[in-house]
Parts: sequence; structure tokens; C-alpha cells
Amino acid sequence: MRIWVDADACPTVIKDVLFRVADRLQLHVTLVANKLLRTPPSRFIHALQVPAGFDVADKEIVRLAQPGDLVITGDIPLAAEALEKGAHALNPRGEFYTKDNIAQMLRMRSFMEELRASGVETGGPAAFSAADTRQFANQLDRFLTRQRR
Repeated sequence: MRIWVDADACPTVIKDVLFRVADRLQLHVTLVANKLLRTPPSRFIHALQVPAGFDVADKEIVRLAQPGDLVITGDIPLAAEALEKGAHALNPRGEFYTKDNIAQMLRMRSFMEELRASGVETGGPAAFSAADTRQFANQLDRFLTRQRR
């Protein structure tokens, strides 16, 4: 199993959690982004820079992900494609995307886009917090524990 990270918008604290997990469990973690990323020296941590462009990093993650891999992303369409390939998907706030919830999330995303396009101020997500980091780390730990059994 590999972990693929949609790194352009992934919070630094989440990347740090993933770096620790990579070395501790000897799991390959690959950050995919359209900019150069610094990673700590480790044979388990990789950075893959893709050309700039709309969804280029997302498409590369979908191309490379295999069934059973884990994709870290806040991008709902990317999560849906990862699930279709048989991968797992977790957002940086610690919520798993599943076959049971992804359709509803895609509909809500589309609805919110329509509201914004019509001029309605919808606000953005809440600021990323320490509780979000803990939730992510806990969910990741539970998932990896189940996978290793």
C-alpha cells in the first residue's frame, strides 16, 4: 500500500503527520503537486512535481493509485475517482470518503458552486485547527492498524 497526497492544498501539519508515519511504518508516501516540494530525507517519502494546469496533479494521482492505496485529498472529485479505482480516500480533516457518502458530497459541492455562481456568499470552510490534525492522525492510525492485520 502507498499513500498519495494531493499536496498543493494539503496543510503542512498533515504532511508532517504523514512524514512521521512513513518512517515509523516504512510506508511509501508520495506528495504530488505542481510546485517543487521540500521533503525530509527518507527512502519512504517522495515528491512528484507535475506540470502546472487544471487538475494535472489529480489526474496523476488517479493514474498512479492502485486498489488498496490511500489518497489524502480535500478534493471531492479526486476522492470519487480514487474510490472508483479501489483506493481509499481521506480528507485532511480526518473524514473518510466512502462509496456511501461520496455521491452526496459531490451533489453538495455542485449545489454550492451553483450558489456561488449566482452571487450568493457561501463563506468558506472553518479554519484548520489542532482538533482537525488530531482527528486526521487518529483516523489514519485506525486505518493503518486495520490494514496491517
